[in-house]
Amino acid sequence: MASSINSFSRRMAHYQEWREQLSAAIGHYQAWVEQQGLVSGEEDLRIYELIDSLKSDKLTIALVAEFSRGKTELINAIFFADYKQRLLPTEAGRTTMCPTELQYDEKLPPCIRLLPIETRKTSLTVGEYKRTPLHWTMLELPIEDPRQMTELFREMIKTKGVYVNEAVELGLYSPDAPNGIQLNSHQMIDVPVWRHAIINYPHPLLKQGLVILDTPGLNSLSTEPELTINMLPKAQAVLFVLAADTGVTKSDLEVWNNYVQRSAKTGRQNGYVAVLNKIDTLWDELRSDADIAQSINQQTQETARVLGIGRNMVFPVSAQKGLVGKIKADHALLEKSGLLALEIKLSDDIIPSKQQLMRDKVIREIGGMIENTEAVVDARLSATHTQLNEIKQLGGKSLDVVQAMTARLRQEKQAYDKKLESFQTTQAVLNEQTHIMLNLLGMHSFDELIAKTRREMKESWTTVGLRDGMATFFKGAAETMDRVNKQANQIKGLVDAIYQKFHAEHGLLKIRPMKFSLDAYTIELQRLYAEAEAFRSSPVMVMTEQHFVIKRFFITLVSRARTIFADCNRDAKVWSKVIMTPVLTQIREHKTLLEKRLENLKKIQENLSNMGARVNELESAKQELLKQQNVIQTMLEKINQPLPIEA
Repeated sequence: MASSINSFSRRMAHYQEWREQLSAAIGHYQAWVEQQGLVSGEEDLRIYELIDSLKSDKLTIALVAEFSRGKTELINAIFFADYKQRLLPTEAGRTTMCPTELQYDEKLPPCIRLLPIETRKTSLTVGEYKRTPLHWTMLELPIEDPRQMTELFREMIKTKGVYVNEAVELGLYSPDAPNGIQLNSHQMIDVPVWRHAIINYPHPLLKQGLVILDTPGLNSLSTEPELTINMLPKAQAVLFVLAADTGVTKSDLEVWNNYVQRSAKTGRQNGYVAVLNKIDTLWDELRSDADIAQSINQQTQETARVLGIGRNMVFPVSAQKGLVGKIKADHALLEKSGLLALEIKLSDDIIPSKQQLMRDKVIREIGGMIENTEAVVDARLSATHTQLNEIKQLGGKSLDVVQAMTARLRQEKQAYDKKLESFQTTQAVLNEQTHIMLNLLGMHSFDELIAKTRREMKESWTTVGLRDGMATFFKGAAETMDRVNKQANQIKGLVDAIYQKFHAEHGLLKIRPMKFSLDAYTIELQRLYAEAEAFRSSPVMVMTEQHFVIKRFFITLVSRARTIFADCNRDAKVWSKVIMTPVLTQIREHKTLLEKRLENLKKIQENLSNMGARVNELESAKQELLKQQNVIQTMLEKINQPLPIEA
């Protein structure tokens, strides 16, 4: 039992250890290639960025549900039961009033950072506000006093009364919404005090890179579109929490269809899990255990049927009883709560999937770089063998033979130098094509598209007008991506021709140019547009003032689209600088090796008895190159080795 209780914590610790070991191995490799002069400045920067991404990698688990389904209690039970009390506040009714992220940043003290609800009146997204700490209220956490911390956490669930016009301005109220928010006795509307909360806490799991996203219910999902556009799709897992006593309600199904499923299909996380919480409401001392188990099983199967997923993706649990079982070390209660099965699912599926994504990124980022370094070392080793054979064949030969060989090699070098002169012209054409591509991706051009769309949006105060603005914006973005893609393919074709030419004419090793694909960026833009279309036709649109919601959604989309273009622009610049690096390296290597062979023959011409010393030098160089081959092979094996499987 003990081994299962902390399965998620153990797997997270193993994942962190794997990242640290891989980061250290890449760091050692970087130091080695720098020492050997086998890496360019651009490649060096890519390795640094990769090491940094390994160290700062986060695994995000998001919890989504309607109000009062027990999300916060589930967080307490799975992640924070070691405090022997509820760390996050839970009580009847609406507890999570604003999206809340639990994470750890060692640069900040333990604290809660809170973004005022009034920031919704601006056009800035939560992501943009994260870059401006001035707007946040920070409350430092007394981590030595859990009870006082619990009181501070209650700040996140505070509400306040505002008049109807301000609630409309905030986008939190629409008089026309069916079953909407009701006025209180003072003819005011209760709204959350805070728009977003970030808890920075030095819990071991959070230190290891876990981020927990606790979302409010349906209303906040519809009015804070950044949740659906950025946060949920980026999560590695989404836990959709339901209540066992009610099953899948109409509003539950609405959240599932409009947010969880769409996020899973278009986003980058590897899965979602339905958690049927509060199964303890089905426990009845007047019924047998078999009858209770049958009721839970029936409710679980019905949940799977309504949601359209497999029975194995629905986990019946009691977060409250699981928390009590952990706090009181009651293993029987913990087992009965079903919490262990959910934890094992997270540890055995979600973390390994995240690890696979990170390993794929490492292979994608530096796998080709290492292979090209291997090609350079192989070329040096081949040239060393050639020089050794040349010198050994000269043993006992006359000076005339050496001079004739020197003359032939000098002619070969002269021909190669002329070829390099013509190569300069080809490289100039390549630089021109690259310049065209980077101009197409320039942020100035994209900002002009944004400005044009904003003007049209401001001029049209109708839903139809805003919809047309979205379509125009995404059409312009897609057309730009299409032109960039064509230009990138043209550049790659030119580079392929250069690679093939030097391979065919001078025997340079076949090497693979670094690939650059816009598919990921294009898919992300298409996903954003699909989000816009789905949101526009969603029934939740009527829950708040329609114009406000569409405008805010559009602003969020534009912000995300600009980030996608900025990422694409950055990657294109890196690609344009490194795509020729492998062939340029080999061209320089070939030139250097020709010069070394000439130098060898000149020394032998000067002193025929010097052959033995030259052979010894080359044999020593050969052994060093064999060691370098071994270093590279070890690194390739390290990044390609199968991921560890937990026993």
